[in-house]
Amino acid sequence: MEMWSRKLFFKRLISRAVVLLTALVIGVSARAQDGIAGINEANMRVRSYFEVGTSLMYGVGALLALIGAVKVYQKWNGGEPDTSKVAAAWFGSCVFLVVVATVIKSFFGV
Repeated sequence: MEMWSRKLFFKRLISRAVVLLTALVIGVSARAQDGIAGINEANMRVRSYFEVGTSLMYGVGALLALIGAVKVYQKWNGGEPDTSKVAAAWFGSCVFLVVVATVIKSFFGV
């Protein structure tokens, strides 16, 4: 008799697992239909933050330009020979920030 009860137990266990797995698959497929709406909402949120991010990038560029100007001025007054390299590096980094913000803005049509 014990053998029959084990078979019955495993049979019930397997049938419950199949029911649970079926419910899980149905639940996942029902949630998958909201993916397009979620992607569209994320797209709109990122686009709304982009203008603020561009302004922030311009602000960081201006701050770096001020710091760079002070450093170049100190090197120039100190008579250091690599002043032109430092000035070019700081100027290049500021131009890079402005160009990147403008290119991304025009590329994505924001």
